[in-house]
Amino acid sequence: MDVLGNGLDRGKMAGLESSSALPHRTGPLPPQVLTIAGSDSGGGAGIQADIKAIQANGAFAMSVLTSVTAQNTKAVTTAFDLPLRVIEAQFNAVFDDFDVAAVKTGMLSSKGIVKRVSLLLKQRPVRNLVVDPVMVSKSGYSLLKPDAVALVKSELIPLAVLVTPNIHEAELLAEMKIRTLCEAEEAARKIFTFGCRAVLVKGGHLPEQRGCDLLFDGEKTTVLKGEWIDTPHTHGTGCTYSAAIATHLARGKPIDQAVQSAKNYVTEAIRHALPIGHGHGPTHHFYFLTPPD
Repeated sequence: MDVLGNGLDRGKMAGLESSSALPHRTGPLPPQVLTIAGSDSGGGAGIQADIKAIQANGAFAMSVLTSVTAQNTKAVTTAFDLPLRVIEAQFNAVFDDFDVAAVKTGMLSSKGIVKRVSLLLKQRPVRNLVVDPVMVSKSGYSLLKPDAVALVKSELIPLAVLVTPNIHEAELLAEMKIRTLCEAEEAARKIFTFGCRAVLVKGGHLPEQRGCDLLFDGEKTTVLKGEWIDTPHTHGTGCTYSAAIATHLARGKPIDQAVQSAKNYVTEAIRHALPIGHGHGPTHHFYFLTPPD
């Protein structure tokens, strides 16, 4: 096989006679979905999980990196926020070139990042913004400074078509304890008043009725019943879930259908979770694929 370099004729690729040998694509192009989040060096959560989930659910993934974390299945050991000008440059590079059908936000660790990302999203309105208010890692490492929570409420959430807090995040946003689905609904109603179009409280950490999530759209409350899979390997499930929702919104589904499709997907990704590392292993984003020979 040829090696790329000066020895190849223009228009040819390594190992191919000409570009005409490439298969022709048929059908519509996939929608383009952007994730704005922090990285996970272990690959199970954060922007790495988002990209896998977006691609697995039928869209083309793009990314704006906000923070770099040193992380594995056991813990987050340190984090570094990228300069605001670099975050903004990434954002503008994507929007200047791509037709962005949906955006998902994840780790926005500081007041400065929350404020800048919110401003950028106001300047470039998107059809479908899913806000995953990432606050604390599974190992307990803070991923959102306490003084930034108020800005998430006042600047970011009002832009969202959907906000997807877990129980701990919903408690912080609604300033109340959540132990039951009734309390989850009360919290969702409080978060809804911040200006979003809908709230999904993820119930994986509920003491009772585990596996059930609660969706409130301002008029109707829907309990999404699900299977509780007893496994420690759930690293990155929140990131995966919200990214999958954004993808199904980009594909044209209404909120309730997008959430249900994403829940079905993340349930199977957990069922096929990978027991790798020495802590909480990651979900399997491509459980349905058979590697080629």
